[in-house]
Amino acid sequence: MEPRPAPLAFDSVDAAVDFLLTRIRGALHVGAPLGLGKPHRLLNALYARIENDTSRPFHLYTALSLDPPAGAKGLEGRFVGPFVERHFGADFPRLAYVQALKRNALPPHIEIEEFYLQSGAMLNSVPMQRRYASLNYTHVARALADRGLNAIVQKVARSPDGTRLSLSCNTDLTFDAIDAVVARGLPRPLLIAEVDPRLPWLGGSATVAPEFFDAVVTPPGPFPKLFGLPRQPVSDADYAIGFHASTFVRDGGTLQIGIGALADALCHALVLRHVDNEAYRDVLRALGSPHAADEALARFERGLYGCSEMINEGFRRLVEVGVIRRRVVDDLAAMQRIERGGPSAHDLALLEQQGEFLHGAFYLGSPEFYEWLRDLPPDTRRAIGMRRVGEVNDLVGDLELERLQRRDARFFNTCMMATVLGAATSDALEDGRVVSGVGGQYNFVAMGHALPDARSVLMLRSAREAGGRVTSNIVWNYGHTTIPRHLRDVYVSEYGIADIRGRCDEDCVMAMAAIADARFQPGLLEHAKREGKLRTDFVLPASAARNTPERLAASLRPFRRSGALPDYPLGSDFTPVEQRLVKALSWLKSNTATRGAKLRTLWRALGATALDREAMERMDLASPRGFGERLEAKLVSLALVESSRG
Repeated sequence: MEPRPAPLAFDSVDAAVDFLLTRIRGALHVGAPLGLGKPHRLLNALYARIENDTSRPFHLYTALSLDPPAGAKGLEGRFVGPFVERHFGADFPRLAYVQALKRNALPPHIEIEEFYLQSGAMLNSVPMQRRYASLNYTHVARALADRGLNAIVQKVARSPDGTRLSLSCNTDLTFDAIDAVVARGLPRPLLIAEVDPRLPWLGGSATVAPEFFDAVVTPPGPFPKLFGLPRQPVSDADYAIGFHASTFVRDGGTLQIGIGALADALCHALVLRHVDNEAYRDVLRALGSPHAADEALARFERGLYGCSEMINEGFRRLVEVGVIRRRVVDDLAAMQRIERGGPSAHDLALLEQQGEFLHGAFYLGSPEFYEWLRDLPPDTRRAIGMRRVGEVNDLVGDLELERLQRRDARFFNTCMMATVLGAATSDALEDGRVVSGVGGQYNFVAMGHALPDARSVLMLRSAREAGGRVTSNIVWNYGHTTIPRHLRDVYVSEYGIADIRGRCDEDCVMAMAAIADARFQPGLLEHAKREGKLRTDFVLPASAARNTPERLAASLRPFRRSGALPDYPLGSDFTPVEQRLVKALSWLKSNTATRGAKLRTLWRALGATALDREAMERMDLASPRGFGERLEAKLVSLALVESSRG
């Protein structure tokens, strides 16, 4: 293969757009990485150029187009507005096409096709719902080749010495997409990189020579902040799920986790198991776990190997405390000797020099997480390898090597709902509207069955509240399925574990009903009996009647008070006063969800007195003007008092 020429260098995104439009004739079929690797300023410049030019059809293929929360009215707006400006920066470049999608105002000659959406953000976007592509993450590169991908634009980091570029946060699809397009006999896509000095540098397999790209644009500063995911508080239900799930993790094994409060709770449980094992077991005992005394749940002596499509906040903490530290190498003979417990001196040197304990295909997290990545010690940096998504989410290479590397693999993911017969709903509503996407979940569930000592664990809250109405997340049936019931394995709710791998339907019903909220157990059992899936004389154990939020809260209250279960186990992006307000506004939302509840709360609020002046100043309600602001101030005051009690 002939060496590629040096890339053209631009210091203006408009110049890079000129280059793109000159090199590609006709329709543009552009790919951009999901999440953090999207070059916002370059894409906005391209969109601005194409928006009113109907002669250039524009097709953008991407995923997870991140958009900060928009300004809202009322109390939500008073809280969100200042936080968004501080956290994301007043100059954060919101993606123009996302705003058009949310307004249902995308021009007809522009199509945006995503395979994974920011959760819940596009439920009412008609063009987005029409052009959503339901794809396993590992099938996306093939689909891009099918669509005739002719350009890729990507944000990159530059090495400290200026000689190399790093795909950094997104090695996931770029290499695979290029290979798929070329294998189809099509021209190699035009590649344009946008250098962002704020993007952490990661070496190894994430690095490329500058000539990998056709053009490199380095826009002038100031550089906007990277998109930081605000870390959310962890509820009692979340903690219970995380601790129950943690009992499946084996020392010396492999860990994959998703994102969100359930993943945060799981990571905190694993941290506590390692740094304060007795406290960890105390929480399990309080939850009534039958595994609280298991010897296998001791601290991690060998450590874990992390292999997850997304590296996030939880992995940072697990690396910091020494849970993630089991190194692997891409050498079958060495891994075989290590597995047998007889590594040679050469094997140990190989582990030390080339071994990696954490593999991911992309990363996303908080500003603190990005700072951690930027400041990694050299040895830790070398041990983190960014890989193609196919190498992380699937078994595509030497199967024996991957089996040894991923020994005792545990794949933890979140779902929205599950049926009592074992199917999971994770990404869409019953009417077909997409909440997020399947992403890599199906891949990990399948690997949980394919690897001999692996397990797939799907975590879910047993119930949800909306509009003042509580409904069960464990149901008889649902109109959309993400994971079919023949791939059922382990489900975990706040009330325990349903291990249903290979179980018959009746056993599945019994196990799933036992981890449901007690309010919905009779209906589930009655339905199963009516459909002939459960013997008519079956009754759940008496202990299942204790599956209530009130009992769960009472069980965990001592650990909340002691600090063993903090509201924000992985750190918080909210100030202390904002943390109080998050609780208060959550209480207020719950207690004004119905007309009756709203009237009762308003009546109580009339007698409320402002006791937290700092909170009232943060909400700009310390000196309310007019009746509306005075009423808002009283509502916040009541909510602050009530939420502080619980």
